[in-house]
Amino acid sequence: MNVQRLLHTIDGISTWVGKAAAWLIIVLMTVVCIEVFKRYLMNMPTSWIFDLMNMLYGSLFMLCGAYALAQNAHVRGDFLYSSMRPRTQATLDLILYFVFFFPGILALCYAGYDYAALSWHINEHSNVTADGPPVYHFKTVIPIAGALLILQGLAEVIRCVVCLQTGAWPSRLKDVAETDVIEEQLANSQYVDEESRKRAIEGAQKIDELARQRGMGGELNS
Repeated sequence: MNVQRLLHTIDGISTWVGKAAAWLIIVLMTVVCIEVFKRYLMNMPTSWIFDLMNMLYGSLFMLCGAYALAQNAHVRGDFLYSSMRPRTQATLDLILYFVFFFPGILALCYAGYDYAALSWHINEHSNVTADGPPVYHFKTVIPIAGALLILQGLAEVIRCVVCLQTGAWPSRLKDVAETDVIEEQLANSQYVDEESRKRAIEGAQKIDELARQRGMGGELNS
């Protein structure tokens, strides 16, 4: 397995988990709608609904972290970073991964494992309400999310090493982007001519590239 295939394999795992976890937003929306109906129209509120919403949203947030990292979608203060050469960016990223990212995520995994193990051991339930739902399965998500971030972090370190060697960022596993939506909308419009459509798509792609820098491929910074 070459390096590029390894990177895309890890990106694929993070993407699959992130997209699977994204379905929790549908569950969360359904739960909220049902609870609003019960609470305000039937005057039958559910005592543990707040706990359930917290667990659904928390699981969604944690499990999508590795996917966001795979797509380079985390917030970055890049007013200086964007003007650097790829090798300089890779050097800075490599330092920051080992100084901040890995220590923090390893601590998350360590503490999360202890929390989850203790929660399962005592059959922990939420204490927010008198008869709260179980929370041990929710706390198990913490070390799982941490492990996925560690895996994706290793892929990012490999990307940095490759960039230091070649001077260009290796490509990422392509996923649906906002520019894809724009292209689809323009393709179905009967009021936009081909030349205007092409200019609009190119402009949207350029904005996306500048915003994300190395998000979808090393060729953007070569």
